[in-house]
Amino acid sequence: MAILHAPPPCGTGELTPEWLTRALRSAGRLPAGTRVARATIEPVGTGQVAESKRVALQYEGPSGDAPATLVGKFPAEDPDTRRSANRLQVYVREVRFYQQIAPRSEVRTAEALYAQIELDSGDFVLLLEDLHPAVQGDQLAGCSVDQAAIALEQAAALHASHWGDRSLERLDWLHQRATLYPRVTRNLPRLLEVFRERYGDSLAREHLDLGEQIVQRAGRYFQEQPRPWTVQHGDYRLDNMLFDAHDGRVPLAVLDWQTIILGPGVLDVSYFLGAGLAAAERRAHQVDLVRGYHAGLCARGVQGYDWERCWEDYRRYSVAGYLMAVGASGSVARTPRGDAMFIAMASRHAEHAVEMDALALIA
Repeated sequence: MAILHAPPPCGTGELTPEWLTRALRSAGRLPAGTRVARATIEPVGTGQVAESKRVALQYEGPSGDAPATLVGKFPAEDPDTRRSANRLQVYVREVRFYQQIAPRSEVRTAEALYAQIELDSGDFVLLLEDLHPAVQGDQLAGCSVDQAAIALEQAAALHASHWGDRSLERLDWLHQRATLYPRVTRNLPRLLEVFRERYGDSLAREHLDLGEQIVQRAGRYFQEQPRPWTVQHGDYRLDNMLFDAHDGRVPLAVLDWQTIILGPGVLDVSYFLGAGLAAAERRAHQVDLVRGYHAGLCARGVQGYDWERCWEDYRRYSVAGYLMAVGASGSVARTPRGDAMFIAMASRHAEHAVEMDALALIA
């Protein structure tokens, strides 16, 4: 990964051929004597918290294995979204993931050629491997059972890589539970009010009432997340996944590590299945899918986490997606797709939490 002494560009306007040449040379991906002659930039992805761009590169001189394209990631252009992202340290967490966690994790993600951030300003840039052609997951459309199994296999790879690693608690940017969750708990009533004003007419009354009960229990819910902890993605859903990447050579790559935190791994599993599968398919297949995840942990050396505990945790954390819908919807700029996504998330996760009797586990 590139380490440059110059500060990262704060936007695509500063992503010049000269800067790209230095970055690729520092990453060992550009032969001496070759330079980036031209960079063509276009939007890519559906992210709301940051801007992602595909960068097509033309070289002067022999290019060797230098990439033809990259994906660059930058702070959001919307000032309110950017302020919220900096307050929650989501940019710091993603950059630090690529710097410190990805190199020792089995999860398949995009390789980072450059990852730097200016802590004072929040300016950052990631230059990532372009996994095109690939099929981006669609949170609104959902996925097949086979795709869900692939996603949970990667979840097991991520979680098992760092299972019970107490050294991770020394990473302040990752171990934020003591500061982040009390702040989230304080803000949730206000965010729920905003959520109800925006989406109340689009959600069933029982789902809105469930939101009130979840928020009332949020403090206990966050406090009672017992160890063992691991590296938790925190937003493990279809929009953050690429299927059949590199023209099918990579079955699944996981992206968008802005919500990474130290916590219970199976939360990612419950969060994913709660909204990733249609309700009928989830009911029919969730036991087998969660068993597959648990078997994946065991096969990678995780011990002392039996099936009964795994299933109970899966039930408890079925409220996680509803909390994310409430919290995130009030923290990003509104878009038509974003509104549709938050409505879908809230309704699907509410139904999941009711079926799992999750409130009884955090009462």
